[in-house]
This record gives sequence, structure tokens and C-alpha cells, in this order.
Amino acid sequence: MWSDNETSEDLLGFKVHADLLIDVINDDSVLPITVGVFGDWGSGKSSILKIIANELSDDDDGLKDGTLVLYFNGWVFEGYEDAKSALLETIIERFAKHKTLSNKVKDSAVKLFKSVNWMRVAKLGFSNVILPGAAAMLTGGTSLVPHLIGKFANFKPADLAEKLTGEDSDKFLESIIKEQSEETMVVRQFRDDFDEMIQKSEIKKLVVIIDDLDRCSPDRIIENLEAIKLFLNVDKTAFIIGADPRIVRHAIEFRYKTDSIQRADDRETRNQRIVSDYLEKLIQLPYNLPRLSDSEVETYMTLLFCKISLGDSYTSVLAEFCRQREENRYGTFGFGDIESLITPQEKDKLNNSISLIASLSSIITSGLNGNPRQVKRFLNTFMLRSRLVKVAKIGDFKFDVLAKLMVLEYSAASLFRQIYKWQSTQGGEPKEILELEKLVEEKDTTTLSANYKEWSSAEIMQWLAVSPKLEGVDLRDYYWISRDQLNSSISGSSLIPTYLRTLAKSLLDHGSGSILKAIVDDQVIGKLAESEREILYSLLEKEVIKSTENTTYHKVFIQFIESDTPGSIDAYERLIAKIDHNKVPFSLASLYKLAEKKNAGMTRIYNLFNSSSNIHKAIQRKR
Repeated sequence: MWSDNETSEDLLGFKVHADLLIDVINDDSVLPITVGVFGDWGSGKSSILKIIANELSDDDDGLKDGTLVLYFNGWVFEGYEDAKSALLETIIERFAKHKTLSNKVKDSAVKLFKSVNWMRVAKLGFSNVILPGAAAMLTGGTSLVPHLIGKFANFKPADLAEKLTGEDSDKFLESIIKEQSEETMVVRQFRDDFDEMIQKSEIKKLVVIIDDLDRCSPDRIIENLEAIKLFLNVDKTAFIIGADPRIVRHAIEFRYKTDSIQRADDRETRNQRIVSDYLEKLIQLPYNLPRLSDSEVETYMTLLFCKISLGDSYTSVLAEFCRQREENRYGTFGFGDIESLITPQEKDKLNNSISLIASLSSIITSGLNGNPRQVKRFLNTFMLRSRLVKVAKIGDFKFDVLAKLMVLEYSAASLFRQIYKWQSTQGGEPKEILELEKLVEEKDTTTLSANYKEWSSAEIMQWLAVSPKLEGVDLRDYYWISRDQLNSSISGSSLIPTYLRTLAKSLLDHGSGSILKAIVDDQVIGKLAESEREILYSLLEKEVIKSTENTTYHKVFIQFIESDTPGSIDAYERLIAKIDHNKVPFSLASLYKLAEKKNAGMTRIYNLFNSSSNIHKAIQRKR
């Protein structure tokens, strides 16, 4: 089994990306700069950021050759009421406590801490700091920023205490703030003070790396981005942000959402403009990570199996991979490249794995979208099920068949379940598989599209064509091994991408029918792969099961069906089979009837409810 944590160990050949970004950062003429390392969930962003951090710093305090590197996980600030101030304060604190820089920047750090305290006052609402502020002022303390102290000095202590503790205290403090804008009063001064601290520290450049920003809630993402904006145009600084751009875009749209009464196309155009303008001003250099190619996936899997199968030889294998990658970045690093570096015993141990990799790398690449994390999770699940085969003492078991079925389970869960239904009534050997494989072999796409439309996509045809063939294979043992996943998918049992969790929440909290339709049209149809839709359906299903009586939750599936979202009727059918029909609101009958006018497939839902339930009776009356 393989760990799913980010690592600076480069099994993907991604060091070239890290080296490119390091080269940019080392060019003093482009500083200050903000770099966005963008990629899908699990694409390898964190590993690249780790490589960059390790290359630029070599001691506990992150300082090397005059470059100070500060590495932050954006998720750490998720629990803070004011993530913006927390991030700023943490950056300043790193300077203030640095073993070689602290004495040089002591005075500047104190000034910056006061500025951050002022920002926190403005952010959190004045009632949270009124009494402490009054106490500090009346006892001669200086914990408040100079601007606030100066304004308070105009009042007698008794009058000031009354204003700070009275019913209109918020308005009093707000009036003081409005006399001078935040941009003039705080932001500009903060930048000047931070620039002063950089100069006093005598470092050549500051590199701040912020990872896992896309795991945060929309509000926290924006707060972190707003904190970064404070450093824009500060000399000698480079910020590197790792995130899934879809999550960042959603956060910006969430913060600057448009009026729901706008037409959908107008709203989408305006949202896109707002998001693009915001990102262009913040990110000077967007760098999008490519998906892995077939050869890169094969190489990656080879190295993963080498890592768990080899002893001391693994170091030599990894070194050879790095050497070859510099000479040929396009080729596959496979068994032939490592054969001379390992022992005969290690060869035997790797043989089965290597043959499996070679035969399935192309469909794994296609089914898992060239995503490193998904590849690793796929292999972890495969290894776990392989162990179950051995523990259960199942004979005549072909592990390449298991792997092939798992690719379908991950990339097209509904078809995986279809094969299960076929084989369960035919002694494990469905005739439909024989027909499908024959049609693909004969390249009869016309008959395939007519009789098996959902199996006619290029990706599924490739899956059918690749070895091993399933004709004549008793599939019962393979589905017994996979029985824990028949109601969901591998991806559903894995760590779910943040953008899908965020999308599910948006759908459940849609607020109105027009907003719900807009979300489905803009973010689901044509935007999600089947595997992503299956994960989304699974997330929504769990919420409906917990709150079956919630009409709003059912409306999400009804809208999916009205919009003819692929797989939505199947998903809703599975859901209805799991819930208490007596808890389903009978008022849904009217919505079902309206949905039927837009999608005749809705009629499949009608006969699923128990005849004694109120919803069934209401449906019968509507019909």
C-alpha cells in the first residue's frame, strides 16, 4: 500500500515544473510576483510545492543563500474567524522569531502586528474589542494602533468609556474609521512597513508558499487571497499559491455573486468577467499542470510498485529514472530499464505487477484522467482486494480481470453496475459482454450505438477492446470481491474532491428554482465526467437519506432529471430504494408531474413507491 501524502520525492518527473518556477523566482527582475500553480484535485500540485520549498531552503528556518522560504497550508487557517489576519500575523511572526533575523526586524514587526490588530478590529466587528480597547486606553496601554489612540485622545476618559460601552459604541467606532479609508489608513502603511522589514532583514528575497487553498471554504479562500493582495508590489517577494482553479473561481463567484433575477447567460458572462479580472490582478503567472500521459502513468505505476517491492535497489532505480528523464522526457521508464539494477528475487517479485501495468496503463490513464492521486488510490484499492482474494482462498482468479473491472467501476460506475445485473442472472457469464466485445472487435459502431448506446463512447469502446477479454469469464467472484462498492464507486469511498463537496452544498442550499437550474446548467451538465457525477450523486444521496422529508433536497434530483443530466434517473431510483417512503413529502407528486413533461423518463419513478405511502397515493391522483 502507498501513502497518499504529498512528498518531495519525484516519481512523476515533475521536478522540471518545479525547476521552471524556481528559475522564474530567482530572476530578480520579475519580482514582486504571484504565481498560481493550478491543477485538478490530486494532480501533484503539493508535491511540486514541496520540491520548490526544499530546493530553495536548507535549514530549519527556511533561509538559504539569502532567500527566506515560508511554507503554509491554507487549511490551517480554516478554523480562524479572521483567516486574513491570521495568515498575515503568522508571516510576521516567522520573521519576529527567526533565529538570525529577529533582532534586525524587531521594531518593524511590532508596527506590523499593530496594523494586523487594527485589521482584525475592522473585520470582526467592534463589539468584540470594545471593552479590551477601553481598558487599554483608560489604563494608558498602547495595544491599539496609533490612529485609534490619536482619535481617542480627543475625548475625556469618562466620556470615552461611556462611548465605548454604550449602546451606540459600534456607530462611534465606525465613524472614526470612516474618517480615513482602510486603503489609506492601513493597507498602504502595511505595505510600507513590510517593505521596511524586508530591507532591515537584509534577505535577498522572500518566497511564501501557500498550499491546499482549495480545501478551504469560499470565505476563507477569499480571505487568504485578500491577505496576499496586501503584499502585491512589495519588493523582493514571491508568492506561490497551489490550488484547483475551479474551487478558486467558485469562491470568487460566491463572494461576488450576481442577482438571481438576471438571465442565466447574462449572469454567467458577468461572473466570468469578475472572476477573470480578479485572478488576473492577483496572479501574474498562472501555471497549469498537465495531466499525465499514457507513458507517464505507466512510469509512475512502475515506480510505485518498485517502491514497495524493492529494498536497497530502489534508490538506484530512482536515480536511474531521474537520469533518463533528463535525456528523454517522452519515453516510458519500464521493466527493461530497471532489470539490470535489481536482484533475481526482486525481478520475480515485480514480474506480475509489471505485466499488469503494461496491459492496463492506457485504460487507467483514460479512466482516471491521468490524475496521480487517483492512480495511487486505484492501486491501493486494487492491492487491498488482491489481499482479500488470497485471504478468502479464491482459486483460478485473474488479477488483470479484477483491474480491468475496477477501471470501469471508477470511470463509469453505472456500466459497472449494469454488468453486475447481467452476470447475477446468468451464472456469472453475461451474453451481453460477448456481444459488446464482438461488436467492438468488428468495429460495428452502428449496431453498438443502436443496441448499447451507453457503451458506444470512445473511452468505453477502448475499455472493451483492451485485454483481458471478459468473454467466458465467470464474474461472480470478481463482483463478490467488489460487493462493497456496488452502491457507490471507488471514488465515493475515497477522499472526495473539495470542489464536488462545495458543488453539493451549493445544490442543497440553492434557495430558489432559478438558482438551482443555473447551477445544474453551469456547473454540472457538460462540466463533470461520469465518475464526478457519480460522486456528486452519492454525496446528495446521503443527505436525502438523512433528511428524507426535506422537499428542497429532492428538488435537486428532480432538476437533474428535468435537465436530462446523464445517470440522474438511475441515481434517484437507487435513492428511493433506500429511503422510508412514508417520510417522502406527498407534495412532491406535483413536481414529479411537471418533471415528466420535460423528461418522459420520470415515469420510471412512479412505480417505485410503496402503495401504502402518501406519496404513492398523491402520484396516483395526479395521474
